[in-house]
Amino acid sequence: MTTATLERDASGLLPLWRAAQVFRLASLAYAGAVQWTVVDNYVNRTLSWVVFALMLVWSGTAGTLLAFGHRHRARIVAADVVVTLLLMASTLLVGGHNDYFSRHQTVPTTFWAANAVVSVAILLGPWWGMGAAALIGLSALAIVDQLDNLSFDATLPILLTVGLAVGMGSQIVRRARELLDRAIRLEAAATERERLAREVHDTTLQVLAFVRRRGAEIGGPTTELATLAGDQEDALRKLLSRQAGASRADQAAPKDLRSRLEQELPTDVSIAAPSHPMVLPEAVTNEIVAVVRAAVDNTQKHAGPGARSFVLLEDNDAEFVVTVRDDGVGFDPARLAEAEAEGRMGVSKSIRGRMTSIGGTVDLFAQPGEGTEWELHIPLEGTNRA
Repeated sequence: MTTATLERDASGLLPLWRAAQVFRLASLAYAGAVQWTVVDNYVNRTLSWVVFALMLVWSGTAGTLLAFGHRHRARIVAADVVVTLLLMASTLLVGGHNDYFSRHQTVPTTFWAANAVVSVAILLGPWWGMGAAALIGLSALAIVDQLDNLSFDATLPILLTVGLAVGMGSQIVRRARELLDRAIRLEAAATERERLAREVHDTTLQVLAFVRRRGAEIGGPTTELATLAGDQEDALRKLLSRQAGASRADQAAPKDLRSRLEQELPTDVSIAAPSHPMVLPEAVTNEIVAVVRAAVDNTQKHAGPGARSFVLLEDNDAEFVVTVRDDGVGFDPARLAEAEAEGRMGVSKSIRGRMTSIGGTVDLFAQPGEGTEWELHIPLEGTNRA
């Protein structure tokens, strides 16, 4: 077998598949012992040995392919079911008109036939495993004419139990592997964040701190530049600090939107909100806070002297609505399209992009001389609202 026929064990089920082949080997040994013991009761003894030889060949072929992760595993499992049914049907030829099988199991034995149930259950889960068990169990009873003894024969209950138990086990293994892969990805992401934080600290933050210090020393027009550099330095340090301490649980933890806005926004921004907490997962809250900050920063930079920002939070049951309004000079909304065409994507990327990433929408209302208003809509369905 070449490496091209093998696949990576992405599901984590390879140890379970290999354990199942140990069961296949044990069941084959049991079937061989039964064959040796009862062969004298068969009408066609030679054919019974041919059937056992086919069992031996198929057990070796299927066991090897399934144990080593063949990429066409689903086809092998389907063939396993078909081969099992055919070998069970051979009982009609081996037994002839002998009534021996009316009191005994089919030629392959129930123990060996359970391998097909185990394979289906590992591949597709408990429901399909029980379906395969019902097919094989009922077929076995029909072949030996024991369907009228369904309530007392243990064949079907045993196979159904095997399909259920092994299928549930495969599901547990899959989920455990998914959780492990997720933890590995999160660890890698955290490591990368820490690396980027170190690089930013060693480069960007030092440059901003230098501009802040030198601008204040020089004075004059550079004082405003020093203030802006200082604000960006503080904001970047807060961001890095939050990212460094964040974990997956933190990102999913519920946070009150109003409390976060009161912490993040300048004190001269007026915030109005319902009396009850407006709780969202922290990852969603972070994006909304960033959008509101971008809108407030836009007011401070472009709305004119003395312009103020006002933030209104509304809970409409199906969605949260956040309105950011200012009393500044306003602008023509057509300028946004012109800015995007010129490659200046600040508003589009910072506000519209962030809202899209959390499944929200944003509306802009602005006119020259009438201020600017951003209306953010955050649907609560799918956000794990606490």
